[in-house]
Amino acid sequence: MFDYIVVGAGSAGSALASRLSEDPSVSVCLVEAGHADRNVLIHCPAGLAVMAKQPQLNWAFETVPQPGLNGRRGYQPRGRVMGGSSSINAMIYIRGQQADYDHWAAQGNPGWGWNDVKPYFLKAEHNERGADDWHAIGGPLNVADLRSPNRLSALFLQAAQQAGWPLNADFNGPTQEGVGMFQVTQKDGERCSTAKAYVTPNLGRPNLQVLTGAQVLRVLFDGRRARGVEIQQGGAKRELLSRREVLLSAGALQSPQILQLSGVGAGAELQALGLPVVHDLPAVGRHLHDHLDTIIVVNAPRMTESFGLSLGGVARMVGGIFEWRSRRSGMMTTNFAEAGGFIRSQPDEPAPDLQLHFVIGKLVDHGRKTVFGHGISCHLCVLRPKSRGRVSLSGPDPLAAPLIDPAFLSDPDDIQRMVRGFRLMRTVLRQPALAALGGQEMPASAAAQTDAQIEQFIRSHGDTIYHPVGTCRMGPGDADNVVDERLRVHGLQGLRVVDASIMPRIVSGNTNAPVIMIAEKAADLVRADAR
Repeated sequence: MFDYIVVGAGSAGSALASRLSEDPSVSVCLVEAGHADRNVLIHCPAGLAVMAKQPQLNWAFETVPQPGLNGRRGYQPRGRVMGGSSSINAMIYIRGQQADYDHWAAQGNPGWGWNDVKPYFLKAEHNERGADDWHAIGGPLNVADLRSPNRLSALFLQAAQQAGWPLNADFNGPTQEGVGMFQVTQKDGERCSTAKAYVTPNLGRPNLQVLTGAQVLRVLFDGRRARGVEIQQGGAKRELLSRREVLLSAGALQSPQILQLSGVGAGAELQALGLPVVHDLPAVGRHLHDHLDTIIVVNAPRMTESFGLSLGGVARMVGGIFEWRSRRSGMMTTNFAEAGGFIRSQPDEPAPDLQLHFVIGKLVDHGRKTVFGHGISCHLCVLRPKSRGRVSLSGPDPLAAPLIDPAFLSDPDDIQRMVRGFRLMRTVLRQPALAALGGQEMPASAAAQTDAQIEQFIRSHGDTIYHPVGTCRMGPGDADNVVDERLRVHGLQGLRVVDASIMPRIVSGNTNAPVIMIAEKAADLVRADAR
């Protein structure tokens, strides 16, 4: 019997369990379906290049066929290891725009405006640049500048300035707009996942138990009160019971799946699958949205400092591996998406509505396809997409993957912004700073010149940049929302959701730092409600 059971040791769950177990008078059980984060590919930052090919670390989900992507199935990698997706992501530290959180509060979520959440970003952060009005030191999550940035990233910034965009030294400062180098969640040349930041240093706490290789099958209820979870570990099923609360932190794809398997969701749909209905809550799994990504790849044999498969490139990587092993420096400390920017698709936009990620290599199909030679890639996504989809059950089997339907590009506004952004991205790549290296845009995108052709290229090649949110949306107690402003599931007791699924609307940027913030704030909410 535990006071709190936290389901999922990812970006939210690791932070939440760590904070709750700071109180020695309570017991906390952290349950993770994956295993310990011992794989060197996790800790060596450049290991992320092959993470998509590592099913032992990755759920490797797929979407249902997407009409907006010409009927293709999208790829949905999610971390299946201690640290969750923070153990396999590109380590980019972005909070989003202040207006994102003021919008959350305006949607009926008091306590979630920018001034409310900023202290929790600071509480989590240890920024190696030091403390100021926008950053803090002393938190568990190490935030750093890249140790050994690639020269091509600086050339991208030059090209972007040549295209008329301002340089921004801190995307998490007073303004997000402009181009610059990303800060990353790394420490001493290694990835700083939430497992490493929050859990590993505290494994000696007698009141914190971590179970790995343990998949949660469902939440257990006494009436409408959550009393624990059923897990499967080592082929055997057993129950874990909680005195106070069950906290779902399984992410935007699996927290709603667990709720539905537990009888919480659209009642008629659950009954059709033969599942008993504990609570008819139609919004569970609804409102799924994500950042759709499109890429321009440039082939450039002269860009030999980029990551690429060639005789010289392999030799450089071998040397880089030895340098990383001996000094934790050099090319293997890269996160590949070293630089980027936040821009407006047209001048009259009130704030940046597009994000760019500049990658020092030819990235194709999430890195799952082997590509020879050298070059660069630039990624584009719409920051606040309007398309909405859902997560639902494929059947009553708790071990089956959920049905994931982001409904990419179902709202025409999204593709219109992407087409405009595609042209802006291409303009940057053609500026003198990069053009001098003699690269050539790959034929698939180079053939897209008219708006209609660009749209078809995006529909034929676009896919997620790994930011699903919204499936247990936070808001007032009506049919459109799942949790209240204290993250308690509407209509139930002893059950909260704490992860990206609660976002009323996606933040304007990468989602890892905001999810950690959500967990930090949730820990205070749980403690306050226990008093």
